[in-house]
Amino acid sequence: MKIAYLGPEASFTQLTASQIFPNEELLSQSSILDCFNAVEKGEVQKAVVPLENSIEGTVSMTLDYLYDFDVFIENEVVIPFAHHLMIHPHNDDFEKIISHPQALAQTFHFRYRHYKDVPSQDFSSTAASAKLVSENAQEKWAAVANHFAAQLYGLKIVHENIQDFEQNHTKFIVISKRMHGATELKHDVVSEKSSLIVTLPDDHAGGLHQVLSVFAWRKMNLSKIESRTLKTGLGNYFFFINVANEWHPVLAKNVFEELQSLNINVKFLGHYKEYLIKE
Repeated sequence: MKIAYLGPEASFTQLTASQIFPNEELLSQSSILDCFNAVEKGEVQKAVVPLENSIEGTVSMTLDYLYDFDVFIENEVVIPFAHHLMIHPHNDDFEKIISHPQALAQTFHFRYRHYKDVPSQDFSSTAASAKLVSENAQEKWAAVANHFAAQLYGLKIVHENIQDFEQNHTKFIVISKRMHGATELKHDVVSEKSSLIVTLPDDHAGGLHQVLSVFAWRKMNLSKIESRTLKTGLGNYFFFINVANEWHPVLAKNVFEELQSLNINVKFLGHYKEYLIKE
């Protein structure tokens, strides 16, 4: 089985994918969009992409692509990560810090305290930034990445554990074009949840309240609700919703029917388990 992940090798997503699918063929992709495209085109059976970080919140691109693409969520995996600052071993200092925007955001306070005057630059992934530093010894660059990337690309770690909060966890999801094909993982199950995307027909007073009440009177607990712009104009949004615990087919059918009666579009993303990988 072929599994896509946000690469390159030694990215946080690759480390997660290797724990979820230790015996499968992992294929590196240069962006989250490429991961979704690989699933959509049938080039891979599944893909692993980041969804949310405990410090910086939701990865907005992933939510947007869950709306745009015809895919389902099979599993959610939570894993702790540490960020390190690394440079080329031939250099003693650096004049720019590069990394994925999420990693830069998660280390903002450290960089502000210690390297306030050193500019930073967004890059496609943490591992890609480490690889770039390793290939350009003539440039005085530093990367924010994990220790596997430092080992793989032969970099020198100058600061360890630079994330702003010790409890730095990231949620990853496994996506596929099939609703029922989840891989059972040998890790602790934290919870079960269901995800769906709802789109209101127009922006009107009480519109979101109508959506929430459909779940509330059935005593269905919503553990997350987040809005994202539809990019069609100001005030136009879709809502990503997580329903906690078991998903009851009869209740679900009634929920969909009531929402549709209100001209609310519903996209069901699947019912799945959330796992915790402790290391």
